[in-house]
Parts: sequence; structure tokens; C-alpha cells
Amino acid sequence: MDYSNFFSRIFFSFLFIITYIIIISYNFELIFYLIFLLFFLIFFEVFLNFKKFIILPLFYISLSFLFFLTIDFDLKIFKSFNLFILIVIFFDTFSYIVGKLFGKYKIIKISPQKTLEGLLGGFFITVFLSLIISYILDFSLNIKLFIFIMLIIFSAFVGDILESFFKRKNNLKNSSEIIPGHGGLFDRFDSFLFSIIFYSIFINFL
Repeated sequence: MDYSNFFSRIFFSFLFIITYIIIISYNFELIFYLIFLLFFLIFFEVFLNFKKFIILPLFYISLSFLFFLTIDFDLKIFKSFNLFILIVIFFDTFSYIVGKLFGKYKIIKISPQKTLEGLLGGFFITVFLSLIISYILDFSLNIKLFIFIMLIIFSAFVGDILESFFKRKNNLKNSSEIIPGHGGLFDRFDSFLFSIIFYSIFINFL
């Protein structure tokens, strides 16, 4: 196993979390501008590095962005958005860690690094940690919360697969080399891009 890449990924994940915590501690509404910048950089990254079928990933990112714009970043969504972000981070991080340490059984050709062990490990650890965080944030532990957690986990996984599909179509291993150990911004935030669509639908219509 490439431990240099492993520890690099963990370090930058930790750095992202710290940055996010600092911003929400100062002013939660600034998260809107941070994510706005993130979408812009991902769109620009894909535009520069993807040569084939570029319309499809750009459309996908734009669609995700439009759903993002429907979210009203005020204190009313403070708890639910923070839980959403943590679910995505938990699933992405622990799926990677468990898959790297114990993964043997591949589950999809489009993304050959995805393993059954990583998927199941990420799923169960994420559910467990999300329920603990939900209790700390004073959420009602009911079926609606459980559906919310399941929905975000599922959409985060699909987002990861979609990004892998776009890379394979362009014969790319990474969307760029801008972040060591992460394979680019599109690569790092792939789970977020799809799951924020379902987060937006959930808080606006369900």
C-alpha cells in the first residue's frame, strides 16, 4: 500500500475539516461563498483537463450548483447542513481507509479502487458516527433522520462513481494534481457534488 498517499489524503481531509470549523465558528453564512468558490474551481479544473465528453461533466457540475443555490444559508439550516457535511466526510474518509487497509473484493469496474469492504466499512462507521453527532446536535432520533443519513450516504457513493466514470471516459487517473494525494478538486469533492442535490431536495421538499 502507498502509505505516503494514504497519509497525505488523511492530512488534507483533516485540514479541510479544520478550515470548515473555523469558518462556521466565525460566520456560518460565509460557507455559501466558500462553496461557491469551490464550484467555480471544480468547473474550471474540469474545463481545463477533460478533453472528451466535456459537456456531460460540466452539465453535471452546473446542475449540482443550481441545487446548491436553492439552499438558504442562514442559521435555520445550521445543524442539518453541518450534519450533511459530516456524513459526506465520514463516508468518504472511512470508505477510503477501510478499503485501503482491508479491501479485497472489487465491486465496480468503472472505479477499480472501490471494494466491498470499503463500502460496508464506510457505511456502518458513518451511520454510527452520524447518529452520535445527531444526538450531540439535538436532532430527534426518528425515521426521518435515518432516511436523511441513508440518502446522503447513498448519494455520496453515487457521486464518487459518477466522477470515476467521467475520468475513465477521458482516460484520466486524476482530475488534476492540484491537491497531493487527492487527485484534484473534482476527485476530492465528488461525493459532495451529487449528495448536495439530494440534501437540497430533502430540506426544500421533504
